[in-house]
Amino acid sequence: MPNPVAWFEVSGPDASALQSFYGEAFDWQIDANNPMNYGMVAAAEGGIGGGVGPTPDGEKHLTWYVQVDDLQAALDKAGQLGGTTVMPPMDVPGGPSVAQFSDPEGNVVGLVKGM
Repeated sequence: MPNPVAWFEVSGPDASALQSFYGEAFDWQIDANNPMNYGMVAAAEGGIGGGVGPTPDGEKHLTWYVQVDDLQAALDKAGQLGGTTVMPPMDVPGGPSVAQFSDPEGNVVGLVKGM
């Protein structure tokens, strides 16, 4: 797979409840000890890491992130195929660069560079 799925994100208005649910459901160790209460889930052997946390808009989201070399080029290609940019490229403080688009059915897909 040339551009692997590299990260997942589950978010909603009650981050603590989601973190408890996924932690107990799958025995995940979720570290939310940060000012944003964003729970980091470490990658297990053969799996990918992810996050469980709050949403700024109060809506629920489930997003998977595909690792790419060029965020803007991937957004442009998605647009040519009928997708729509949801979030232009941005740098996560202390982390990778990310972007998001929606596919022709409205599903949000994340893009990540620098993981």
